[in-house]
Amino acid sequence: MKSKHAKTLRAIFTKPTLATVAFTDIEMLIVGLGGKVAEGKGSRVALHLGDTVKHAHRPHPGKEAKKYQIEEICLWLESQGVKP
Repeated sequence: MKSKHAKTLRAIFTKPTLATVAFTDIEMLIVGLGGKVAEGKGSRVALHLGDTVKHAHRPHPGKEAKKYQIEEICLWLESQGVKP
């Protein structure tokens, strides 16, 4: 895992939840962990890791993920055994 991915992973697991994590960084982290990102309709994306899928919407007009998205992704990553 690249240092940028490790930094993003630490940011996702930081409490209280940060509101400064770019959604593209989360997508790159998933790919760095061996997963993939599939485009959906509009701003919808499917994050695939292992046998599970997490659906999310890319934020707009900003680039930072919403706090609730980061919290959901944190729980999803924990369920896959991913830890910072």
